[in-house]
Amino acid sequence: MVRKSDALATESVTCLNGALAHLRNIWEEIGIPEDQRLQRTEVVKKHIKGLLDMMIAEEENLRQRLKKSIDMCQKELHAVCQELSLAVYLPEEDCTMLQLEKDLRTRLEVLLKQKKERMLKLKSLKDQDEELCDILCATAYPIDADAVPSLEQLDAFQEHIASLNVEKECRRAEFVETKRKIILCMEELDQLPDTSFERDIVCEDEDAFCLSNENIIGLKTLLQQLEVKRSQNESKCSELRNKIINLWDWLQISQEERDTFSANMVGSRAKTMQALQTELERLEVLKQQNMKNVIESVRRELATHWEKCFFSSAQQQEFAPYYDEDYTEELLQLHNLELNRLKDYYQTHQQLFEGIWKWEENWKLYLSFEKKAADPNRFTNRGGNLLKEEKQRTKLCKMLPKLEEELKIQIAAWEQEHHSQFQVNGQNFMDYVTEQWELHKLEKEREKQERQLKKNKLIEEEMLYGSAPKTPNKRRLNTLNTPGKLRKLNGTSIANATPNSTLRCAIGGSVCYSPISRPPLSGRKPGQPVRAPGYSATKPPRLGLVERNKENISHLNATAMSGASTVSTPQHNLSINSVATTYSEFARELSKASKFDRQSRILNSTTSNIQT
Repeated sequence: MVRKSDALATESVTCLNGALAHLRNIWEEIGIPEDQRLQRTEVVKKHIKGLLDMMIAEEENLRQRLKKSIDMCQKELHAVCQELSLAVYLPEEDCTMLQLEKDLRTRLEVLLKQKKERMLKLKSLKDQDEELCDILCATAYPIDADAVPSLEQLDAFQEHIASLNVEKECRRAEFVETKRKIILCMEELDQLPDTSFERDIVCEDEDAFCLSNENIIGLKTLLQQLEVKRSQNESKCSELRNKIINLWDWLQISQEERDTFSANMVGSRAKTMQALQTELERLEVLKQQNMKNVIESVRRELATHWEKCFFSSAQQQEFAPYYDEDYTEELLQLHNLELNRLKDYYQTHQQLFEGIWKWEENWKLYLSFEKKAADPNRFTNRGGNLLKEEKQRTKLCKMLPKLEEELKIQIAAWEQEHHSQFQVNGQNFMDYVTEQWELHKLEKEREKQERQLKKNKLIEEEMLYGSAPKTPNKRRLNTLNTPGKLRKLNGTSIANATPNSTLRCAIGGSVCYSPISRPPLSGRKPGQPVRAPGYSATKPPRLGLVERNKENISHLNATAMSGASTVSTPQHNLSINSVATTYSEFARELSKASKFDRQSRILNSTTSNIQT
């Protein structure tokens, strides 16, 4: 395929030949001689040749410039690739000089731009590093500022700067916090900065302070010294306050006088310590003047702690100075030592003692519920109290064993740790608990026996003397069953009696039955004492027989008073009240005083006859 440039060159030659032929035709038509034609042709030749030579020279010059540019770009590319730690750039093969020069120049511009960016970033990182090193008093990062850094070097440098910024912020926060604490400590100690370092901390601007490791360590050391001093002052003030409070309690200082001094009961400044010291000296003088009262107050406090620690009488008596009546300073010191020992002992075992106190309180509450459960008046059940008490009692029955088990585990761990026995009231706690349960069980048995004895005694008294008056039963007698065969007696029907029949009485047409049959008095042996029905010399009568005997006695009295025939049966101390309790209609008939007196005389006469 013919290139366009070749075709254009052929066309140029054709144009040149045509132009020369046209010139020759003109010259010939004009009649220019041959020698002038040669001259003119030579001029054309020179002119064309000069033009072509000039053009060739220009193009040759262009080729030389391209070669130089290519060489220069290649050299610069090689150097830049080395600086940037990149591989050498290799152009494409079979490319023209123009294309090669363009590619090299473009690549060089890109690499030079990267080099410039890296150098600018390096300069920025170097500036930040210098600033941070100046603040932190650290060593500069080891990197050449003139050489082009690699990407890895820049990343490492940037990470170093980031770590310095983090360290700076940490130290800044630590410095600010430490400075605040130092200022507070100095204010509490009423202390001013003495050294230049302290003045730099307190007075200078925070941004101007060098955050070096040495300065941070110095800050911590200063703060530690101030805190130790403050702690010593606080400990001393606390000790003074404890002594003052104890003396207040022992000397029974009024609350008004204590309130006036309350402003000095907080803080640990020098003026506060001085005020505490002055108050303590004043109280010491009062203590010397009231030594006996002070020691007695300490003894009361000792007794309180003995109770809180469950000390037995033997353990209490081991402290002999408690019974000394020579009230001296030495005796007070002994009491103070013992009191402090008890306080420490209680604080050490506070969890155990609180658990034991909890068990004691629940145990007392359980005993109170047990006592209420034995009270018959609880059935009044006002407001549902009986149900509430039963729920609480059930809850306590579940809680007490759980508390005992927890305390058993805690005490076992304590005994294993201290290699000694933990005692409550002079004995092992679990033995103490078992003893309390046994005592409660014995108490319940004793109360049960007392109730049984009281019941037996009451039965015997009722058998001998009759039952006590009861509230009249609100029912009419005519509701009772009436036997089939009755006989008339003063307008009242009574069934025919047999030797073993039941005594009957008729009042207002009603019949009452005795629940048991009784032999007549004539059936007993001579010299045999009169005994109540159902009585036995070997065993107490049964409750059902006693109740039926009481009813029989009432029936007998009613029959005697109504004028009916009576059966001779031993009775004792009958009264009109027992009759009235059984027969409500008869009680209404005796409302008048005169009639009551008459019936009483009849009853007394009948009773005396029966007893005779």
